[in-house]
Amino acid sequence: MTNMTSIASLYPPHRIALREVGLRDGLQLTRVYPSIAGKKRWITAEFDAGVRYFDAGSFLPAAHHPQFADVREIVAFLAGLPGAVASALTLNKRGAIDALDSGVPQLDCVVSATESHSQRNVRRSREEALGVVDEICQLRDQSDNKPVIAVGLSNALGCSIEGAVAPDEVYRLVDRCLETGADFISIADTVGYAGPTQVAAMIRAVVRRSGDSPVGVHLHDTRGLGLANASAAMDEGARVIDASLGGLGGCPAAPRATGNIVFEDLAFLCQTKGLDTGIDLERLIALRAIQAEEMPGETFYGALEKAGLPVGHSSAGAAGS
Repeated sequence: MTNMTSIASLYPPHRIALREVGLRDGLQLTRVYPSIAGKKRWITAEFDAGVRYFDAGSFLPAAHHPQFADVREIVAFLAGLPGAVASALTLNKRGAIDALDSGVPQLDCVVSATESHSQRNVRRSREEALGVVDEICQLRDQSDNKPVIAVGLSNALGCSIEGAVAPDEVYRLVDRCLETGADFISIADTVGYAGPTQVAAMIRAVVRRSGDSPVGVHLHDTRGLGLANASAAMDEGARVIDASLGGLGGCPAAPRATGNIVFEDLAFLCQTKGLDTGIDLERLIALRAIQAEEMPGETFYGALEKAGLPVGHSSAGAAGS
């Protein structure tokens, strides 16, 4: 059963939501990660720059994923920032129970578009992964708080293990996820396989299937087409766009996967398209210093940080977020 009231409160219709995923996806392949104090500085600076959507981390065993051991504290910290929306990854029932207990307003689930990636990423078949989504939706329905449940369809536009992915197979998975009670779907080009034409066609079809629910997109810049793909996705109705500060990220289970599209460059793209994000670009660029200080030796990316804003270009986004 779709939770439309919660979706509309988190993602107002006809608005673009830029979600900064640096503190979750961005930390999956890094050699070092920020301290809890550093994460809070990172979040505070982004919030002050106008960012309102944050991927807070993953509810995974701390012994194997120490970079997310503080996810509950990060969720609680974000809850104290007026208008901030936190999300967190949940890959199983145990993680979902912990996430529900934390009060995080959005739970993210993952279903792979290919069988090989599903087995490598979560050690279960795609059908089993769909069963987990169904189980998490049932837990949501039984809970006092009713967080939004989003499903990311990874490798939806191509897989570095199996190659091309049939769009009809992706649409079958979209329909199955929505039938289980997921609130919205995010299409992921996990390994930067596609170009704007392919992205546009898929987003157009998923938007038609999703009715009033928003459609998200999660893009990686593996082959340099990430921002072009983001522009194409937004033109076709995608409203929740993931990116990471400094272009950090990558999927451990996807060979040759590189980082997410750069959050700062995405915010600039949106401004050039006349889209309302509420983000101040100069303040956003400045907080890269916190990232570099907290993660010495890591490589960061981004054209806007290197070149700066064009002469005479306004730094501030439109009012609101």
